[in-house]
Amino acid sequence: MKTLKPFIAACLFATLSAPLLAQTAMPRVEQRQANQERRIEQGERSGALTNREAARLERGQAHVERMENRAAADGKVTPRERARLDQAQDRENRRIAEQKRDRQHDLNHDGRNDNQGRRVGRWEGQGEARHVGPREGRGRR
Repeated sequence: MKTLKPFIAACLFATLSAPLLAQTAMPRVEQRQANQERRIEQGERSGALTNREAARLERGQAHVERMENRAAADGKVTPRERARLDQAQDRENRRIAEQKRDRQHDLNHDGRNDNQGRRVGRWEGQGEARHVGPREGRGRR
């Protein structure tokens, strides 16, 4: 019985510590995912992102999460898999930033773009705003 207790303790320790020793823990990747999802939610709340933009960005985040799950499925994340995850997260990060500052807003949260199809220019020398049609460019003289 005296030799059985240390053996059981060693087996229990090995069983509980095995997942910790596997190289699938990716806290940096997971923290970055959480930050990007929080940025998308904040953009939705503030109106900087339309519903369609937010849905597209969330699909991109889901794609990165699936990549993460596939990379960790075999119990080891290789440096190449980690680099691909970093690239995918960089890409999604840029997309979030671009969509948040692209001047398409849903400030009244009705699900529609507030300034869709309305480009406003100025008459030369006058302070009045006028509608610029689709064939009229901003740089036209």
